Amino acid sequence: MLFGEKILNYWDDILTDLAKLVAVPSVAQPEPGAHPFGDACAQALDTVLEMAKGYGLETKYVDYYAGHAEYGHGEENAVVMAHVDVVPAGEGWSTDPYALTIRNGWALGRGVADDKGAAIVALHCLRALKDAQVPAKRKLRVIFGCGEEIGMADIPHYFTQEQLPDMGFTPDSSYGICHCEKGIINLRVEGANDSSLIKHFSAGTVSNAVPAKALCEIVCSREELTALQKAAEDSELSYTITPTGEGASILASGKAAHAAFPEGGRNAAAYLVKLLSETFGAQRLGSFFSFVSEKIGLATDGSTIGVQCADEPSGPLTFNLGLLHADESTCSLTVDIRYPATCHGSDISKIIQSAAEGSGLSYSLLSDLEPLYLPRESKLIALLSGAYQDVTGEPCSIFSMGGGTYARQMHGRGVAFGPGFPGEEATHEHDADERIDLEKFKVHAQICLEAMYRMLTAESE
Repeated sequence: MLFGEKILNYWDDILTDLAKLVAVPSVAQPEPGAHPFGDACAQALDTVLEMAKGYGLETKYVDYYAGHAEYGHGEENAVVMAHVDVVPAGEGWSTDPYALTIRNGWALGRGVADDKGAAIVALHCLRALKDAQVPAKRKLRVIFGCGEEIGMADIPHYFTQEQLPDMGFTPDSSYGICHCEKGIINLRVEGANDSSLIKHFSAGTVSNAVPAKALCEIVCSREELTALQKAAEDSELSYTITPTGEGASILASGKAAHAAFPEGGRNAAAYLVKLLSETFGAQRLGSFFSFVSEKIGLATDGSTIGVQCADEPSGPLTFNLGLLHADESTCSLTVDIRYPATCHGSDISKIIQSAAEGSGLSYSLLSDLEPLYLPRESKLIALLSGAYQDVTGEPCSIFSMGGGTYARQMHGRGVAFGPGFPGEEATHEHDADERIDLEKFKVHAQICLEAMYRMLTAESE
């Protein structure tokens, strides 16, 4: 019997605790004071660390940026890193997003897949190791971050006060092992609203998701409105156009997706700008929205603005227009870019800055997270591969991705590992009806415990 199978003894408690954590609407929002990511994220951290204390584990807070539960001792430190913050619920749910719902073998709720489900499983894996009094070769910590979804400033702060890991993984991706994560750029372009057409525009809630809705208020004549309605009928996106005293209100309905896979969504903001451009022309759009139309468009690979690139370990660059807002005086947009591991974020940033400033707009680089790359031959990859293969009976693949996880915060000593499975039906992360397949999640729980057991007991090099 593999040690990992012991986690099934805790299954009812896992679901009970997951329901408690999902009930906390822990959308991270930077705030001054004792709770740097807001009261709800602090409440989520309190909730999970109180659970850990109740199971006899040692716990520690680090300024409400993050905290950990711990078992074992020794100079070395192995970690499992999860996060308790979530993206906003958004629209279109068939259930209450903050109430765990079990339906047809699935568990639904905001955060069940990203990343509260994995956080609760990791906690109970640590509990199982403690209950069995497994002899430890090192400390093993489950770290719970509070700001993963808004830039990951939580973990760098945590590691200013706590020991860096010697090995670790984050269950915030999919199986097999992600040994390579693309770099992530967030940037903003701003300008005056000199459009004679667009008075208000609103799309997106976070930069790392494809906006599913876009709302625009325009000034136009009756003849122009008729032309717009005809163009909307011929479009591949759904539009609701409501005449107003000055012109019209337009609601575009697209499809949400994670910014790491923008080609899987339909960007309502980009499609709406395209519709307006084709109907009214660049002169009516003004400089800012002409930039959006000409330099961003519908492309999700950066080709329109000249930053398209790819490499063998990590694949192609992805480009997501996540936020687009305008009022009568100002306009702004925010873009999320995932770039290949062998490329340089500074080169990409300079190209976009040149294009923006060439259009009379201002450019700001908000963040540039460097890529992660861990060789396939590393000891950690062998350890995790062995755990996966022994639990599932299947070989463990090694892959790269555009998603940004805590693995890049481990300075080349950690990877993303689970909890999703190849070919698994969509879990709708960052979308309505986020969910997990409970039977497959049980398999993940066994892999997670087996991997944690092996990290805890592995001989030092």
